Amino acid sequence: MDRYDVIVVGGSFAGLSAAMQLARAQRSVLLVDAGRPRNRFAAASHGFLGQDGVAPAQILHQGLTQLARYPTVAFRQAEALAAAVHDDGLTLALSEGAQVEGRKLILATGVQDTLPLPSMIGRWGVSVLHCPYCHGYEVRGRRLAAIANAAGAVHQAMILPDWGPTTFYTQGMFEPTAEEAALLGARGVEIERTPVVELVGEGANISSLVLADGRAVPAEAVFTAPRTQMASPLAEQLGCALADGMTGPYIKVDPMQQTSVPGVFAAGDAATEMYNATLASAAGVMAGVAAHRALVLESAHGGRDRP
Repeated sequence: MDRYDVIVVGGSFAGLSAAMQLARAQRSVLLVDAGRPRNRFAAASHGFLGQDGVAPAQILHQGLTQLARYPTVAFRQAEALAAAVHDDGLTLALSEGAQVEGRKLILATGVQDTLPLPSMIGRWGVSVLHCPYCHGYEVRGRRLAAIANAAGAVHQAMILPDWGPTTFYTQGMFEPTAEEAALLGARGVEIERTPVVELVGEGANISSLVLADGRAVPAEAVFTAPRTQMASPLAEQLGCALADGMTGPYIKVDPMQQTSVPGVFAAGDAATEMYNATLASAAGVMAGVAAHRALVLESAHGGRDRP
């Protein structure tokens, strides 16, 4: 059975960043990725220094190309199905039928999104968006809708007018307080309490929203928070503590990205409720450094220095 210093599960921004630190520390690393990054629906990544406007797939390809130059890095395109911790490290079962062992594990497994309306699915990442800082500039000046689906919806509606005229749809679930309503009013945000039931427009575009009372109101871009769930069962299998985030559960980590399970680290969207490419990459860097530090300390205390 192949054995590595560190196994990284997930090959998007967080996972690649973690693996890079370990590769540069000359540690043996296995990067396992199933090829379904959360950002695959977006045409471009924005607000990511040095990569603004570049397609996420292109960024990932560049990262993989750079990582492949390091001789201690191995790759498996597979799904990680099961993980188990034992005294000498951990074992990971892959969808291709193989099992691999590692001394440390980094979970960069991401999350899956569930959108509140079926008509949003084909528009996700194009005209239905989640982050004003990632996509607001591209829809500036258009008629914007903030459709409430999670805690924090009022805050999102409050900042959107910096990009365009905004209407906040409470969906009958997220009624602003009197203070919040006053702040929304001061920002010029209209409040609509009749729920949106459908998005209408050609292809992936939006021209109007259909409300529960039959009205059609103009809109050109929608911001909403999807509900999220773990994209992989590994954290729960291993017994990692989870926290309840604004849109769904995430893996609890300390400032070094260490989970509640010794030797298991987590980074990226699976380990935060603040979703952003730069933040995911930074968390991956920290996880890689922390995993390397754990290997060094283990060696200093009499553990094996190499797998």
